[in-house]
Amino acid sequence: MEPLWSQEAEPQRQEAEPRFSLVGYKTHRRDRGSGAPKPRHRKHSRGCQVRGPLSVGHVAVVVDQGSGFTKAGFAGEHHPRVVLKSSSLVSIWDRKAQPGVRGEPGCELASGVARAHPIKHGVVTDWEALEGLWERLLVGGLRLSPEQWPVLVSDSPTAPPKGREKTAELLFEALAVPACLMANTSLLALCSTGALSGLAVEAGAGVCHATPIYSGHSWHEATFRLDVGGSTLSRYLRELLVAACPDLQLQALSRKVITQLKKRCCYVSQDFEGDLQRPERHHPVCFSVGSGCSVHLSHERFRCPEPIFQPALLGQAEPGLDTLAFQALQKMPSTMRKRLANTVVLAGGSTLFPGFPERLHQELEAQCRRHGYPTLQPQLVAKPGRGTAVWTGGSMVASLHSFQQGWMTRAMYQECGSRLVHEVFD
Repeated sequence: MEPLWSQEAEPQRQEAEPRFSLVGYKTHRRDRGSGAPKPRHRKHSRGCQVRGPLSVGHVAVVVDQGSGFTKAGFAGEHHPRVVLKSSSLVSIWDRKAQPGVRGEPGCELASGVARAHPIKHGVVTDWEALEGLWERLLVGGLRLSPEQWPVLVSDSPTAPPKGREKTAELLFEALAVPACLMANTSLLALCSTGALSGLAVEAGAGVCHATPIYSGHSWHEATFRLDVGGSTLSRYLRELLVAACPDLQLQALSRKVITQLKKRCCYVSQDFEGDLQRPERHHPVCFSVGSGCSVHLSHERFRCPEPIFQPALLGQAEPGLDTLAFQALQKMPSTMRKRLANTVVLAGGSTLFPGFPERLHQELEAQCRRHGYPTLQPQLVAKPGRGTAVWTGGSMVASLHSFQQGWMTRAMYQECGSRLVHEVFD
């Protein structure tokens, strides 16, 4: 019987940090409605201009905010310095009840304390909790003063546009950063491989996306999402284990132990129905999880990640991620499909299951043949570090001179307001 444990290496802080500059430029506001929040800035009806260049004596901070974990570090580095759970413990007496504040099985909390989840399915739902998360990341984790550091932050491909405005308000009002850059997670995933055109297939803790990127621009009308992710699979694994052995000790297993079992034991089947019907293919394992409790896994090992390909197993009517990836290609102009199919980039922790790249490639090829696209031969890019591909891509983007004119500065925000994000980043 093998003990279950995990160990994470703590990144080392580097001292030498190069300088970089942000160049101000003129932008013009479009006429919009009056339903936006009202930050503290001067309003102008026609346009705004910030004269530059503006020099910031620090490299950029790169933040990839996810449903499960948020990663932060410095541009130009290969790995994030800090990785924190996006959720946090809050007192239910100090704040009004939030939709994302709750307890979960295996995570019982003391009276008067609940867990706040600021990001659900890739979308921010609790801005108060998100502000606390950013303070823990920048001040507590990276040990820096936010008002001195420009920040690149990742943005979900399907997040509502209003969320970008609120993110700008958080960065410029609450944290007083000198400049910010918001970048699509799919684009950053592609950039981590050195590509600017391709199909980004992301599977994270809270959501999956299939997003076509062509010459650095995402196609929103061809972007598809699936609200199944690593957190969903962890809950599903708990249900499978309890169904197989309704033991009280199994029901009391912590969320952390369930997640470790998922990461260490589970894999994606290449023939799900065939494996399910043939017990000799189940490859059972047994792990000790402490306190005299052991966990036996058999078919649960490959049943756990299967909802990414078959959401119907969870009672959801949406197509699987492989179908969404094909639909994203299919919705693009015919002249672009082959180029996009030649670079299908995998990103996110839920793509790290053994067998995931092979299964996705197999299913995507089958979809192309089945729907009359035999000339499309998808080529998958599945790098070992794809679990942090979005952050790595952000580190690369924030280091490139060609991207430094695309930042939104504090002066621009004060001149034009949070709605300017749609001009600068769309």
